[in-house]
Amino acid sequence: MRSTSADVELASHLRIALARTARRLRQEAGTGLSPSQTAALATIERHGPLTPSELAARERIQRPTAAGLLGRLEEAGLVTRTASAFDRRSALIAITPAGSKLLAAARTRKDAFLSERLEALGAEDRATLERAATLLEGMLE
Repeated sequence: MRSTSADVELASHLRIALARTARRLRQEAGTGLSPSQTAALATIERHGPLTPSELAARERIQRPTAAGLLGRLEEAGLVTRTASAFDRRSALIAITPAGSKLLAAARTRKDAFLSERLEALGAEDRATLERAATLLEGMLE
């Protein structure tokens, strides 16, 4: 099926709105981490413990980039590195309680930011956004 000009226009509008929303939520998070560091930490929390190579694959980044991110996260006390029982040349990276606490606080701040804005909307607009969120999740799976 070919995209119509209306589809292309809607795609552009959505891209801009989603990018601006993502940028604003990153600003509200207040973690002091870069977007890449935050994404890596969240991936480790969700799928860890992981090897650096597994993290690189999940984040779609190069292994040296992952190593740099992990070094900074480890220095900040947000992840720990332990030798892999299966491969002595590799390490397993796990999130620390401080890392989990940082992510939870960031999520709370971002949710509060969005909640405040949703309160200003009427019931119909909130229902529309709820439906849009469901549709977007489905499109991206």
